[in-house]
Amino acid sequence: MARPIASDHGAKQGDILDRAAELFAQDGYASASMQGLAVACGLSKATLYHYYATKDALLFDLLDRYTQRLLALVAESEAAAQRKQLNDPATLHELIRQLLATYERAGPRHAVLLTDAKQLAPEQHALITQRQRDLVAAVTRLLTRAYPERATPEHATALTMMLFGMVNWTFTWLKPQGRMSYHAFAELVIATLESGLQGS
Repeated sequence: MARPIASDHGAKQGDILDRAAELFAQDGYASASMQGLAVACGLSKATLYHYYATKDALLFDLLDRYTQRLLALVAESEAAAQRKQLNDPATLHELIRQLLATYERAGPRHAVLLTDAKQLAPEQHALITQRQRDLVAAVTRLLTRAYPERATPEHATALTMMLFGMVNWTFTWLKPQGRMSYHAFAELVIATLESGLQGS
């Protein structure tokens, strides 16, 4: 008979993923071990294996959930913008705020996405990479609508990557409770876009 799933199974998985993200971001995926992760989670190794059969499975679940969340932010931001009747620039600004709020809460997960996705099996890596491309495409679409005079077909991709360059690596230097908050940085990014990309 199959072992029944505990009522707190999902919450426990979430805790494991949080600890795993911290461990992978700190030590690197290749250096982390299931034993070390079990210790970090306060679990026995056997209990950890009950939730994840392998370190690879754990990494994929972490990145699978995180990239789905990033894509969901686009739909949520657009829905919020529609409810508030925001114009195209304000819709993009809403997404920037939501992305940076997520990066603040999930800095280790974002670090793992940017540094360790290559450790996935080829088909898993392809899926995660496609989701990243889908996010870039969504931001390009919003950027083009928000600043059509500057985000022309010739320049849209470069401007999108410039925007991601400003926000994607914040986990390396912008610390929660630091001198600048993630919210303040989001407003600075938005102000930079507004001053630099508004049509003349």
